[in-house]
Parts: sequence; C-alpha cells; structure tokens
Amino acid sequence: MTSVEETTQDDPAGSGPGGYAEARLRLLQEESRSGPSRRSALSGLTDQWLNAQFARAARETGVRGAALVAVGGYGRADLSPRSDLDLLLLHDGKARPAELSALADRLWYPVWDLGLALDHSVRTPGEARKTAAEDLKAHLGLLDARLVSGDAGLLAGLRTAVLADWRNQAARRLPQLHALCRERAERAGELRFLLEPDLKEARGGLRDVTVLRAVAASWLADAPREGLAEARRRLLDARDALHLVTGRATDRLALQEQPQVAARLGLLDADALLREVYEAARVVAYAGDVTWREVGRVLRARAARPRLRGLLGTRGTTAPERAPLAEGVVESDGEAVLALAARPERDPVLPLRFGAAAAQAGLPVSLHAVRRLAAQARPLPVPWPAEAREQLLTLLGAGEPMVGVWEALEAEGLISRLLPDWERVRCRPQHNPVHTWTVDRHLIETAVRASALTRRVGRPDLLLMAALLHDIGKGWPGDHSLVGETIARDMAVRVGFDAEDTAVLGTLVRHHLLLVDTATRRDLDDPATVTAVARAVGSTGTLEVLHALTEADALATGPAAWSTWRGSLVADLVRRVAAVLSGAPPAGPEPDLPTAEQERLALEALRTGEPVLTLHARQEEDEAVGVELAVAVPDQPGVLPAVSGVLALHRLTVRAADLRFLELPDHLGEVLVLRWRVAAEYGALPQAARLRTDLVRALDGSLDVPAKLAGREAAYPRRRGVVPPPPRVTVVPDVSPLATVLEVRAPDAVGLLHRIGRALEAAGVRVRSAHVSTLGANAVDTVYVVDPDGKPLPPTAAAAVAAQVQTALT
Repeated sequence: MTSVEETTQDDPAGSGPGGYAEARLRLLQEESRSGPSRRSALSGLTDQWLNAQFARAARETGVRGAALVAVGGYGRADLSPRSDLDLLLLHDGKARPAELSALADRLWYPVWDLGLALDHSVRTPGEARKTAAEDLKAHLGLLDARLVSGDAGLLAGLRTAVLADWRNQAARRLPQLHALCRERAERAGELRFLLEPDLKEARGGLRDVTVLRAVAASWLADAPREGLAEARRRLLDARDALHLVTGRATDRLALQEQPQVAARLGLLDADALLREVYEAARVVAYAGDVTWREVGRVLRARAARPRLRGLLGTRGTTAPERAPLAEGVVESDGEAVLALAARPERDPVLPLRFGAAAAQAGLPVSLHAVRRLAAQARPLPVPWPAEAREQLLTLLGAGEPMVGVWEALEAEGLISRLLPDWERVRCRPQHNPVHTWTVDRHLIETAVRASALTRRVGRPDLLLMAALLHDIGKGWPGDHSLVGETIARDMAVRVGFDAEDTAVLGTLVRHHLLLVDTATRRDLDDPATVTAVARAVGSTGTLEVLHALTEADALATGPAAWSTWRGSLVADLVRRVAAVLSGAPPAGPEPDLPTAEQERLALEALRTGEPVLTLHARQEEDEAVGVELAVAVPDQPGVLPAVSGVLALHRLTVRAADLRFLELPDHLGEVLVLRWRVAAEYGALPQAARLRTDLVRALDGSLDVPAKLAGREAAYPRRRGVVPPPPRVTVVPDVSPLATVLEVRAPDAVGLLHRIGRALEAAGVRVRSAHVSTLGANAVDTVYVVDPDGKPLPPTAAAAVAAQVQTALT
C-alpha cells in the first residue's frame, strides 16, 4: 500500500491518505470557503484523491472494464465535512473474483484508514439494476450516480437503464416512495416544529429535497422551484456548520450546539438559526405537498383514462367539471381554482374569499391560482371592507382544512401582505418544550380549536380573531401579552372591527393566560382572587369568550397544557367570576366548620394519636378529574413535608393541597386536616393502608424521606441536556389579604413540594394552601403562608422566607 508521504506533482491532494487528509483539513479550515463553494471543493478534492487511488489499484491488480462511481449525496457533490462516502465499484463481470476483491481492498481500506464513513458495494450493471428494482432506496441513490474514475461507458449504460426503469415504473414506485416519506415523517417529526430537528430525516429536510429530485426525474410531476434551491442551500449550510462544531457526522441540531452553529453561520443567535432552518423546511415541505398532490392527480387520471376510452369510444376525454364555490372560485379536479371570469386585479377581497371557500369545502388550493392571486391581487383598503373581515373569519372558522389553505397562502406571501404584523411571528421558534408548534402555527392551531367552540359563545367572531392574535406579541421585547394587546388593537382596526370590539380583543389578548394561571396557582376560596379576575375581564360576555379562548389555546399548545383537572379548575373560577360580574358579592372562604367526614377523621386521629386518611376518586359531570386524599393529623411539626414526601415516594403527583386547623367541639382538641388533589404517575393508586403506614413512619422519624427521594433520583438520573435555570422564589404582592403568597418556579423534580415544605417548616411559617402547576419540565408551585398567629407576613419577613426557600431548593 502507498505510504502516507507519497505525493505526485500532478496530484496536489496527494495520492496517499496523508496528502488527502492534509488538503482536506486545510480546506475545512479556510474561513473564506463555505456553503456550496466548500462542498463542491471538498467533492472535487475527494474525486481527485479517489481517482488516483483507483488508477493505481487498477494498474496493480490488472483489472479492466471497471469504474468507481459516487452515488447518493456524494454523487450530487454535496459533501459536508463529516459526510460518509457512498461508492459503487462497477465492473463488466470479466475480471476474476480475486482481482475484484483486491481492487476493492485497495479502494476501501485507505478510506477507512482516514476514519471516514463508507457505504460501498461491488456490482455489475446488471446486478446494480436488479438491486435497484428490489430496493427503492438503492434506486434513488443510482439516480444521482456520477463517475469518479474508470470506464465512463460502463456507467453511462447503467444510468440510461436505471433512469428508463424509474420512468417506466413510476406509477408503481412513486406511491411506494410517498409511503416511505410518510413513515419517515411520522418517525422523525416535522422539521419546522422541532426544537432539536434532524436536518436530514425530518419532514421538510434534506431527504425530502432528494425525493423531490427523484419525482422530477420520473417526468410525472415537478416540484415548485421557487425558493427550493435556496432552502436546500440553507439546510446544507446548517449541516456543514453542525459537523464542524461537533466534529461528528450528525444531522440532529441539538440545543446545546445551536449557539455555536449560529455563530459559525454569522447569525445573531440560536433563534435566528432555528428561524432560518424552519423557513427552509417550510419551503421544502410545501413543495412536497404540492408535488405529491400532483402525482396523485396524474396517477388517478392515468387510471381513469382506459375506463373513459371504453365508455366514450374514440371521442376522447372530457375536461374536468368546474363546480362553483364562491364568487370567482370554483372546484376543478379536486382543487379550488379561480373561475375563468375571475379578475384578481379588480377584486381585492378575492384572496380571502378564495381561501375561505376552499377551506369550507375541505379542498386544497391550486398552486397556479395562489400564485396568480399573489401576482395580480390589489391590496385591500384600510380598514378592510365588511366582506373582507367576514371572509377572514369564515376561513378561520373552517376548522382543520383551514391549516393547509393558510399555509398555501402564506407560502406565496399573501398572509404577510394582508396582515403585515404576521411576519414577526412567522416560523418563530418557542423554546418552551410544552409547545408543539412554532408561534405562527400555534396561532393557527388555536383558531382550529376555537372553531369547535364557537357554539359556546355569543361572539364567535371575537373568539376566532382572538385565537389568531393572542400570541402576536411574541418576538417583541417585553411581556408578550402586554405587547400583544397593542398589536392586536392595531390589527383589529385594520381588519375593520369597531372601537368596542377592538377594546374587547385587546382585553382578550392581554389576559389570555389569566384564567388558567389563576385557577392553577391561586386560592379560589380567597375573595381577592375572584375580584381581581372580575376587575380585569370586565363583563360576562368577555369572560365567556376568554373561557373558550383559554381552552383553545391550551389544547393547541400540547398535551401537557390541558387536562380534565385543569378544565375543572378553570370552569370553577369562571363560575365564581361570572357570579361577581352579575352583581353577587365574592364568596369568602368556607367556614371552618368540619364536614361529617372531616370530623370523623379528626376524632379518629385524636383517639389514636396517629394520622388517619381516606383516598377516593373525584367525579365531576360523570368524568374523573383526579383523586382526593384527606388526611387528619394531631397538630405537630413537619406534617406538610412528611405527607408530600410520602406521596412522592408512592409516585403520586400533587395537584393542589389545602390545609386547615379544626377545633373540635367540646374542647376535644385541635387537629390539622389536609385535603389533597393527587394523580397516580403510572395509573395505579397505592393502597390507603400503605400510605398511612409510611406516613406514621415519616412523622416519627423511622422513615428517612429525604434519603429515599435522593435514592430515587440517583436510580433514575435525568437525561443530560441543557442545564435548566435555577429555582426562583418570589413574593407575589396584592393577591390576598388573608395570607402571604409565595410563587416557586423550579425544574419539576421528584419531591419538589416536600423540599418546599421542609424549607417553610424551617422558616417557622404555616401553610394555608398550596397550588401546583406543572408544564413539561417546569413547575410553578404557589403557597399561601401565614405566621404562627394565622396572619400574613410583614414584607421584610416574607422576603426573608422566600430567600430561605430559594436557598434550600438551590
């Protein structure tokens, strides 16, 4: 084998692996070379080295009638810094097996010696063609076959045959390819909505660009070309930078690498990187949708043609029927298209009417029609005429079919032209893992969810518009709800809402998180809580719409954001606020008179001197909304951390906790009664007797709860990833006149409430109630605390307690 030092004057890369490795390293370190130029240069450098290797190996082994062929990404000259080499050793079948094996060894081993990944095969043209017929992925790779060295005629014959096979078998192979794409998208997700996207395999990624090339090669359909080459370049540039940052052949853009990748690409930050990648993926995914729809249309037409010939004889076929949908809009061949008499240049409402008619009919829109609208439609006057506003609301109210129509209009720039503020949220990432979608898609999904709730409200138009605008402030500095209120008011005026409705939309956007945050983090028995919400909302009509918006927003966020339990808490809050807005005084806290069950538990606890508990499912409107645990304990220190710790050990998630001291009649004594709302982490509830036994042990000190919880965490360590921000404990002012309210924001962890309880016990305060809210990996726990006399803490003492709890959690 050639030595590492061996080089030739005519081969600057060096025919040996050392020379190529040095030249390759110099190329990758050149700051002036990036993007397509570097990929082309790297492919050319690799071609040069492999050409020299092949020439020497063929000479040494005496093999004739062979060619070294690049396939796949290397065949397209798309080599990223850590890309593998896809190589095919093509031969005419005349060489002896031993000679072929020796030739292959002389080619493959130098590649492996450099640590490069290699995908290789040795075949005759007939064998390669047969493999392609049996393996769809192999067929795709051969469509990009390119000669590196050797017999050009051998490859030319194979390319001609493979391409002819691809076109002749398109009617069978393209549906198979589409099925593979759908399976891959299901497995890898949609690139433009992933926080850690796979640049190659996710839907809208580089693999889909390759698929679109293959579809075009079939001559059956072609992808929309506008922006596709630029989108491909952006994705390849991002992958190049990722390879250089990590030093690995990876396609997954992990969170911890995004800032460095962004810097290498000259972008401002990770958000700018993600947005650029999402934009590219959107272009690719949209091109794929249009292309596959066209493939389906052509294949259906081909299948129908023989039947039509049989029915019509030699008279030929008929043109597709055109069924009217709206003024200027018709259905033709399964798509919404413009009528022959449509005049976009004279009808500024036509883009919205076209989209609304298509969505209401559940039809995709014609690419040609959307492009004609983008090129010819006149801008709408401001404020919009009533018809334009009605058509927008009709589009938003169409439900799921609206999504595809909206994306088609957005892809051609019509949405940003109609609503300029939309540009700010388009393809904007959301780093909260609770969110499934980017900001723009989340707004659309919220409108889809809201469309199913329009029968619940008196003003469905305000609900749909608020759904579209509620997060419009994201991407601007400051609180997105406050910023969004101003933007929403401007957009409402633009769309043509009157002053009163504009004010309501501003209120809905500003307070779109109010109900769920209050219901899950505040004490609803405190009159100040309900009064504050009523003051912010202002009217029962606004409250009704806000309730529906809250549900639609949460359902569109992701599975962790809404549940039957959250829904029941929000509904309870809405009922209380509606009563206040109707003129009733806010209900005060329930009197401390014990219920029959509480009195029974308290008496039993006094009699035994030990904790007593009951555990039962809570029903609401024939649906289980959680499990209620009632515990009665003779007054003693450490009850809250003991109970919460035992619940954590038994894998019970705490959703809410209420604590009260009951003075039993006849001076029998005082008992602490705790009412908990819990949920089983894995579905099965523990036995009440086991809970009681462990609680007794926790209170008497024979069960070391902190050590048990620490053992649990050590046994199931968290997956390594981005380090979460540290816990933060704050005093929330002006919430309750009855207690001091502390808000704890921390990474969700086993026994978090137990640690909070221990810190509060150490601070010498009593907990009146606790409210737990968990979204994804983050928890927001709110505790109402009082001093030993049952009064709110002075400001300085409250701040000191908050600092003490934060120190304990940190």
